Amino acid sequence: MRHQLFNIDTALITQRCVVRRFRENDGKALYRLLDNNRDYLLDHFPYLMAEAGRSKKGSEIFVRECIAEWLLQKRYAMGIWHNETTELVGFVQVFNIDWGVPSGEVGYFIDRELIRQGIMTEVLARVVRFAFLQLELEKLVIKTLIDNYASQRLARRVGFSREGELRHEYRLPGGTLVDLMRFGFARETYGE
Repeated sequence: MRHQLFNIDTALITQRCVVRRFRENDGKALYRLLDNNRDYLLDHFPYLMAEAGRSKKGSEIFVRECIAEWLLQKRYAMGIWHNETTELVGFVQVFNIDWGVPSGEVGYFIDRELIRQGIMTEVLARVVRFAFLQLELEKLVIKTLIDNYASQRLARRVGFSREGELRHEYRLPGGTLVDLMRFGFARETYGE
């Protein structure tokens, strides 16, 4: 366990959002967000839907697991809360952390009603800063479906570079194997 991470920020502020660690009883808000975006999330985040999207109780269990994993320094999962509405409007996480490098993967989504408004750009830029400056990771990775052009543009806009295609890396819920595109961002190239 890395003692220097005991006092990292649990809330990150952007222009329009508060990105914060989940708290007990956030499960209802998470379930509402997942339910409102069910069609998109079933293809892009099937594990999240399987764990948290089935019921309010399942969402609360997922939230509490996220809290525990944060404390154990295994995953940093956060909700994206809109400043004006105070509603949970998205999810972002730094996961698959390899402390030996140290590196991690970033995953994210925002409510379909808020796509293409620049909110996720603000959030992802802030999470990258958090990962490099507070978690002290050396490398971040984003993997997107090969045809998820919006996510690929977002990754590039924030500073990630395309590293290649991963053939038959991901299985859709229907069973089809699809390719992923991998993007990377090294801390040495990060300029505040």
